[in-house]
Amino acid sequence: MAVVPKKQRSKDKIVTDRKSLALILAGLRASGKAVVLTNGVFDLLHVGHTRCLEDAASRGDLLVVACNSDASAEKLKGKGHPVVPLDERMEVLAALSFVDYVTVFEEPTADALLEALQPSLYAKGTDYTLKTLPEKDTLKRLDVKAVFVGDKKLHSTSKLLAKIKKRKLDG
Repeated sequence: MAVVPKKQRSKDKIVTDRKSLALILAGLRASGKAVVLTNGVFDLLHVGHTRCLEDAASRGDLLVVACNSDASAEKLKGKGHPVVPLDERMEVLAALSFVDYVTVFEEPTADALLEALQPSLYAKGTDYTLKTLPEKDTLKRLDVKAVFVGDKKLHSTSKLLAKIKKRKLDG
């Protein structure tokens, strides 16, 4: 009888306890792995998201995606956001083969997350620059390199929602 190892399930990639994730990543960094961290709301996952995430993943050995909590997403994007609840957004992200870990954060910026997780690289979309990055001072202090990933920002959840509303009214 052959023993077939169980494949990792996407839910196993979700680590919401920051201290636990920091320990996992410290061990991986100690073994020479380059950890890339990115973050966002990731509501209604679209091609712009996947392009950014896949590009971010290509920059290191492991990709950690931090997802805004529902409360922080609403503060950032406005009432009615996010459309998809946190647990579902995280599960969809974890199902992507190039995502290694998914976590959550409540804060308005990723500064505390950067402090705790100490990634090798911090990836953000091309709609940011080093000058406009809210975490630039933390990155400098921690000696974490910022990389700007994906293509030009041509896609957004807001545009997608507007298109859906327009079609509903037209139809």
